[in-house]
Amino acid sequence: MKFQMEDVTVYFPYDHIYPEQYHYMLDLKRALDAKGHCLLEMPTGTGKTIALLSLITSYSLSKPQNPIKLLYCTRTVHEMEKTLAELRLLHNYQLKHLGDSAKILAIGLSSRKNLCINPNVVSANSRDSVDAACRKRTASWVRELAITNPNIETCGFFEGFERVADNVILPAGVYTLQDLRAYGKMKNWCPYYLARRMVPKANVVVYSYQYMLDPKVAGIISKEMQRECVVVFDEAHNIDNVCIEALSVSVRRQTLEGATRNLSKMAQEIDRLKKTDANRLRQEYNRLVDGLAQRGNLPITDAWLANPALPDDILKEAVPGNIRKAEHFLPVLRRLVQYLKGRLETENVEKEGPVSFVASINSQAGIDQKMLKFCYDRLQSLMLTLEITDTDEFLHIQTVCDFATLVGTYSRGFSIIIEPFDERMPHIPDPVLQLSCHDASLAIKPVFDRFQSVVITSGTLSPIDLYPRLLNFHPVISRSFTMSLTRDCICPMVLTRGSDQLPVSTKFDMRSDLGVVRNYGRLLLEMVATVPDGIVCFFVSYSYMDGIINSWNEMDILKEIMQHKLVFIETQDVVETTLALDNYRKACDCGRGAVFFSVARGKVAEGIDFDRHYGRLVIMYGIPFQYTLSRILLARLEYLRETFQIKEGDFLTFDALRQAAQCVGRVIRSKADYGMMIFADKRYSRHDKRSKLPGWILSHLRDAHLNLSTDMALHIAREFLRKMAQPYDKAGNSGKKTLLSQEDLENMAGSNTMDMQF
Repeated sequence: MKFQMEDVTVYFPYDHIYPEQYHYMLDLKRALDAKGHCLLEMPTGTGKTIALLSLITSYSLSKPQNPIKLLYCTRTVHEMEKTLAELRLLHNYQLKHLGDSAKILAIGLSSRKNLCINPNVVSANSRDSVDAACRKRTASWVRELAITNPNIETCGFFEGFERVADNVILPAGVYTLQDLRAYGKMKNWCPYYLARRMVPKANVVVYSYQYMLDPKVAGIISKEMQRECVVVFDEAHNIDNVCIEALSVSVRRQTLEGATRNLSKMAQEIDRLKKTDANRLRQEYNRLVDGLAQRGNLPITDAWLANPALPDDILKEAVPGNIRKAEHFLPVLRRLVQYLKGRLETENVEKEGPVSFVASINSQAGIDQKMLKFCYDRLQSLMLTLEITDTDEFLHIQTVCDFATLVGTYSRGFSIIIEPFDERMPHIPDPVLQLSCHDASLAIKPVFDRFQSVVITSGTLSPIDLYPRLLNFHPVISRSFTMSLTRDCICPMVLTRGSDQLPVSTKFDMRSDLGVVRNYGRLLLEMVATVPDGIVCFFVSYSYMDGIINSWNEMDILKEIMQHKLVFIETQDVVETTLALDNYRKACDCGRGAVFFSVARGKVAEGIDFDRHYGRLVIMYGIPFQYTLSRILLARLEYLRETFQIKEGDFLTFDALRQAAQCVGRVIRSKADYGMMIFADKRYSRHDKRSKLPGWILSHLRDAHLNLSTDMALHIAREFLRKMAQPYDKAGNSGKKTLLSQEDLENMAGSNTMDMQF
C-alpha cells in the first residue's frame, strides 16, 4: 500500500497496516523532522522492523536533494539476515511503483568468519583465528614478498578484488551475507573487503552493535560516516550493558603469561631486525619523532583494531620520547605486566579508582599516565613495523595495552576491581583484575553527538524514562505503544502460591525450601497435562535450574512430566543448546509436545522465538535479578546513585523485569498467535515490581489474575485455551479496527482522527 504521511509518501509492502505501526511511523517521522533522537517501545510481533524500514527509506526518497543514510544495528547475525530479507521485500515493492529512481544499495556487514569464502581461512575455529589467517595472506608486506617468492600463500579472492578495487561497483540491490558470499564467488572477489569498501557508498548498512559502539571496531568501520545518518538500535533493551562491555577489560593470569610470551617473541623479532633491516626500526622512530603514532593511510588489510578509547579522548600529540624506540618500549610493557602479576597475587578483594591505580603504577613500575595512554598506539605501530600477521597469538599483549590505554585515559566512571576467586566457587583460585566501566553514556555519547537522529527501539523499554538517564541524552520523542487486538490473545497471570496455599518465590531464603520446589514442579505438571504443544520455562540462573531439576527428579515429578511431554534443557554449550532446540521443535511439530527449560539471562532468552505452537505457555520461575553480591554490579550501583541519582533498588528491579519481559515476550510473535504467561513468584503481585513490566503486558493483566494459586491458574488456562480455539475476526470489522487498509488511512488523514485506537 502507498499512503501520505504529512509531506512524505510512504511505501509499505503489505495490503494492510496495524494502527500502532501507523502511529509508530508518525512519531519516527517527527523525530527525523526535528533531527533529534527518539525512544520507541513497540510490542513484539507488531511489525516494528518493516515499519522502521519503510518509513526511513520513504523519507529518504521524498528528499532526493539530501538523502539520508540508514545504519541499522542488530544484536545477532540471525536478526541481521531477517532485517535484510524484510528490506528486500520492501525494495522490490518500491521499484514496482517508482522504477529505477527507487534503487538503493543495502548491505549487511559482519566479521570475516561470516563472510569469508576462502576454504583454507574460514575453516579456522574462532573468529580471531579467521582474522589472523586472513591477515597472513593479505597483509601488504606478505603480498610484496609473494611477488618474488611463489611459495608464499596469498588469497586469490583478495587479489581478484584488489585488481579492480579502485573502481569496484556493486550493482544496486539488497545484499544479505549469503548474497555477498555468492557474488564474491561469482566475481572471484573477497566479499568481506567488498562489503567494507561499499559501506561509505551504501544507502542502508545493517551490522552489529559493536561496529557502532565499540571504539576498537567503530574506529575502523564507522569513522567515515557523515552526519546525515539515521542510526537505529533494534532490540535495544540491553543497550546500556553493550556500552559498558565495550569499555571494560578483564586481565587474568593466563593473559599475563600470554603477554610475557608475546613480549619475548617481539624482542627476538627486534633483535633479528637490528641485524637484517635496522633501517625499518629507524624509519619508525623518525615517524614517531614527527608526531605520527600511526602511519598515514594504511592499506585496508593492515589496519587491525582502532584505539580502545573514544575518539574525542585520544591525544593528538607525539608519542612520549621514552617509548619511541622499540627497545625502550618493550621493557615498559614488561614492567607493566610484572606489576599486574603482583597485583593479582592478592588474597583479598580490592577496589580502586583509576587515579590511585595510575599513581601506584607510577610509583612502583615507573610508568606515568602519558606512557599508559600511548601504550595502544605504540604497540600497533610496533606490530606493523615487525610485520606481525598472527594477530590471534598476540591478543594477550593487546588486552594488556587496551587496559593500560583506558586506565590512563579515564579518571571517572571506571573502577579497577581485583578478585582472587569467584565468590560462587571460593575453593578454586582464579584471580581476575577487571577495569570495569560503570557509565553507559560514555560509549554512546559519540554516536549521539555525531549523527542527526538515533532511534532506540525494542519491545521492552519499560520504564521508558530510565533510559535517557542511563544513557544521558534528551530524546525529542519517547513513546510506548500498546497492541491493538480483536481478541485477548495474551493471558498473563501472577502465581503467588501453590495448591496447598504455601507462597512460592525464588527469594534466597525460600528457594531451597522443598515446599516451594514441590509447588513449582506441581504447577508444571498440571500445565503439561492441559496445555497443548510447546511450553517454555525460564529459571533465574543455571545453578538454580540444575538444583530444581535434580529435586524434581528425586521427587519423581520429572518422570510424570515426561509422560505428557518430552523435556529439553538449555546448557552453557551453544552446540548442545542448538541441538536441544531443534529436537524441541521436532517434538512440537509431530504433536508429541515438549517442555524447554531455559535460563533468563542465557542465549535462548535473547534471540530465539517460540512462536505459534512452539510456545503456548511460558512460565517465569522467580524474578531474574543479577547476582547482587557481584563487586562490579555493586560498584556500578554506587556510581549510578552518585552520578544519576538512580536508587540501587530501582535499577535492580528495572533490570530484572526487563529481562523477565524479554523472556515472556518470546511466545507472542504476531497478532494471530496466542500464548499464556505465568509469573510464578509472590513478589510479582507487588505494585512496585509489576508496574515496571511493559504496557502491552500490563494492559492484559487483570486484577483477578494477580494472586493466583496453581488450581486457579489451571482453571484460567483451560478457559483461555477454549476461547482461543474459536474462529475470530482478524481485521476487527465488528468493533475497533486492528487492520487498516489504504482507504481507512485516507479517511483518517481526511478527518484527522488519529485516535482510532489510542
